[in-house]
Amino acid sequence: MLSLRAINQFYGSEHTLWNIDLDLPPGMCTGVVGLPGMGKTTLINCITGQLPVESGSIIWHEAGAPPQDLLGATHEHSELPGIGYVTQDRRIFSQLTVEENLHVAMRAQGKSDATASSEMYDLLPQLWPLRQARAMGLSPDDKYQLALANALVSRPRLLILDEPMHGASPTFAHRLGLLLARLNRDLGMTVLLAEQQLSFIRRVADRFCMLYRGRNVAQGHVTELNDELIAHWMTLDARR
Repeated sequence: MLSLRAINQFYGSEHTLWNIDLDLPPGMCTGVVGLPGMGKTTLINCITGQLPVESGSIIWHEAGAPPQDLLGATHEHSELPGIGYVTQDRRIFSQLTVEENLHVAMRAQGKSDATASSEMYDLLPQLWPLRQARAMGLSPDDKYQLALANALVSRPRLLILDEPMHGASPTFAHRLGLLLARLNRDLGMTVLLAEQQLSFIRRVADRFCMLYRGRNVAQGHVTELNDELIAHWMTLDARR
C-alpha cells in the first residue's frame, strides 16, 4: 500500500526526520506515537506532500497499477485518488451546512451526491440529524466527524488522521474506534494515525511506529507497545 524508506527531512538547518522506514500494510491500522515535538505531524506532512523531503522514497502501491514514487508527484499526495486526510485543525467549510460540506467534497471527487452522502450517513449516523446545521455551530466532536466524512467520501484506500483524540470526548473516542475497525474489516481500508493517546492506539491499531527526536526507535505489532518501552521513550524523563 505505502512504503517509506530512509526518509530525511529538514527545517532549515535543523534535521527533523532521520532515515525513517515505515510500511503500512493493506487493510490494517498503524499508529505513529511519540511525545509532542518528536516528529509525528512532520512525518504525516511529508507523506501527504505538504512538507518537502530531503532524501528517501515514498512508494504508493495500488492494486493493478505499477508502484508510484510520491516524491516525484507535482501536487500534494493527499490530493491523489486513494488517499484521504484529516488534519489537526479539522478543515471544513464553517459557513456551509453539513450537507453542503459533503456536496462540495463529493463534487471535488466526481461522486454522485445521492450515493456518496448515503454512504457517509451510514458510516457517521450522528451527522444525519445535523445535515441542515451550519458547520460553525457544531460541537468539536461533530466538526471532526464532518471533516472525517469529507475525507471518506472518495472511499480512499488510505485514510490518514493527525491527532484525532485531541479534544475528543470519551463517547466520540469510542465511536471512532468502532468506525476504524469497520473501515479496516469491512472496506479493507488502510489507516494511519498520528496520536499521543496510547490507550486509543492500543485499542484500535494493529501496528505502531514510535518516534523520538525524529528517529524511529521502535515499531512492530501493537502488543509490543509495552510499559517498559513507553517508560523509556514516552515519559518526561525521556526528553532529556
